[in-house]
Amino acid sequence: MVVDQKRNIGALVLERARAAGTDAAYLPGLSMKRARDMFPGVAKTDEIDAEVIARTTVGMPWALRPVADESDAGAEIKLLASQRRFLTKCSIQSKNRLRSVLLEVDPAFEAAVDLGLAWQVGALAEFGGPVGIVAAGRRRYRRLAVDRAGAPAAKADGLWSAARTSAGSGRPYTASVDAAVATLAKRISDDLASAAAVESVIGSLLSGSAVYRSLLSVPGIGPKTASVLVAGVDIRLFENHDKLASFTGLAPCNRQSGSSLDSASSSRAGNKELKNLLIFSCNSLVGTKGEFGRYYDACRARGMQHNKALKAVARKRLKVVFAVMRNARPYVRA
Repeated sequence: MVVDQKRNIGALVLERARAAGTDAAYLPGLSMKRARDMFPGVAKTDEIDAEVIARTTVGMPWALRPVADESDAGAEIKLLASQRRFLTKCSIQSKNRLRSVLLEVDPAFEAAVDLGLAWQVGALAEFGGPVGIVAAGRRRYRRLAVDRAGAPAAKADGLWSAARTSAGSGRPYTASVDAAVATLAKRISDDLASAAAVESVIGSLLSGSAVYRSLLSVPGIGPKTASVLVAGVDIRLFENHDKLASFTGLAPCNRQSGSSLDSASSSRAGNKELKNLLIFSCNSLVGTKGEFGRYYDACRARGMQHNKALKAVARKRLKVVFAVMRNARPYVRA
């Protein structure tokens, strides 16, 4: 049995196949699309998709990927991880929309707002835009921001000053602006709170996992990155760390054409969420004296830019991640 989606619509099919003792595999979506392009016609129907999968399975079986059996706990973790991604995506979309609204209200006030600070998001959710903040009064604003949310007094006063300047600029504010700002800010707070709750549940489920605990011993790997690795990577499906690097998109992509030989560039394939986590989690290693901190310094000394050096460190660290996940043993620092 071969499907082009392991989850969602393909989950029941795979479950029935396993129950019947039938071997199961899946054809990745990108491979499926490229294979369909080789068939005549431009229509996309379920019948054509089924024929593409069947003919690819018969003619190019190496394009298939195995589907490993997973426990009920593993399925639950993957479901929760998917929910966390959804909530994070929703919060990012709301932040972008809120930025747009604030930019239309007053670019100077938008520049003063940091949506990465929970107390500022809370103030916007409670009072709305600059007019709403000023209308609430300085005492009430400070009680919410400083006393309840724990914001530094100096930074709270800075946002208050920006709100007063914006409110007194003579711009034609309306009640709908404050309502839109408050609605978007509240949605951000709710989504982030829900994501944190899901993160807590995932942490509880993985607390007994030896692989999860061992990953936390790897420099730069925190609870979120470790949980995404456990939920998204079945280490039994990878022969070596090179295969894992290809899956995550950290392996360089070689391109040869005519006289252009040995041209290597960054791959755009792989699991993008996992790739970004593995790369940007290496920021915490910059300036450290450990193996990976020294390797980052060496990459920079060779003329690499910061982002390329981070990718190089992430690729080197992936060798450790592979060994730790395969052996379920903590990393011992060199």
